[in-house]
Amino acid sequence: MWFRDPFQHFFQDADFQITCDSYIGNPYDVNNRPNGGFTYVKSNNRTIEFYKFWYASRVNYPGNHDQDVLNRIKYDPYISQIGLKIRFLDTTYFGGFCEPSKDFNLVCTMHANCCFGIDSKVHDLRVMLEDWRIYISSPQSKKALSTPSWRVPQNCRYSRKIIFCHLNFCKVYKSQKRNFKISFILKIFYTFGLLICSLASFHPPERNVKESNI
Repeated sequence: MWFRDPFQHFFQDADFQITCDSYIGNPYDVNNRPNGGFTYVKSNNRTIEFYKFWYASRVNYPGNHDQDVLNRIKYDPYISQIGLKIRFLDTTYFGGFCEPSKDFNLVCTMHANCCFGIDSKVHDLRVMLEDWRIYISSPQSKKALSTPSWRVPQNCRYSRKIIFCHLNFCKVYKSQKRNFKISFILKIFYTFGLLICSLASFHPPERNVKESNI
């Protein structure tokens, strides 16, 4: 959701700017975890070459989402060779369900990231919009003194756990990620998840213990 004009928070010298699932405090640090839900890109030779490289790199990481591929190639020396200037946007201004902005007076956008399932996203987005409306309708004096907080994520916080413990995990995951294969590691997680769910639902039979008088 777009709450304020974000352009004043963009870097003038950057070619490619992107929001983060996790922001570690330094916009230049490639260890930030990017999220492709919001990007600001200047059209020039560097960004054109970068997008070609990004697209071609999918062959090297089969089964990975474009965001996951980006998270791998951001370390590649080729990025420096083409002179691309990447900046990672602060979650104070560009928040999301992964890492919500903590300041209603500064937030510009909020993204429904770290969430599986359209129903969960719609539910939490409605809650977020209601929070924003309450903030907007508050008197200016109250805005300056209070420190409101988001009530999200709610359903999105547990959506992964719900899918993880579902007996048809592979089927559900494929419906969410139609264009990508389920990797071997996810199959391991699935098996482990079923084991956890089975143990959680298992109740040992009660034993009849007879008291004996000694």
